[in-house]
Amino acid sequence: MLPVDARIRRSRDFSSALKRGRRAARGGVVVHWAGEAPRGEGGEAQHPPSTTPSDAERHDPARAGFVVSKAVGNAVVRNKVKRRLRHAVAEQMRTWPDGADVVVRATPKAADRDFAELSRDLAEAVARARGGRPRGPRRRTDPGGGPP
Repeated sequence: MLPVDARIRRSRDFSSALKRGRRAARGGVVVHWAGEAPRGEGGEAQHPPSTTPSDAERHDPARAGFVVSKAVGNAVVRNKVKRRLRHAVAEQMRTWPDGADVVVRATPKAADRDFAELSRDLAEAVARARGGRPRGPRRRTDPGGGPP
């Protein structure tokens, strides 16, 4: 389960991650990786006054948010997909840098994928969105339609 401070909950945080994040799709998921980001007024994370850490020990954990639309399936299917994605993110989040905001959007294919496949899709999409190298050679299409 994801800790409370590791979840994106506010609409404006989702919008920010979707707008400024790098997008990558794999199988049943689309990942929007926003990297390290300012989260509050003046670029600092918002902490309750009684628990504000000193500057030396301040760090914002990576956060994740999930979007599972009705296109994925009925409520039972959507909740199953969401649970699987939350579990996969909780495992992989340990390797993410502090301050990263990640929105994981499930596609309709996610309903047909088991946990291992969703976890693999998530890992590949995150690697790609973070700037990892693509797998295999990149194909180029000839805009002229081929040889003369």
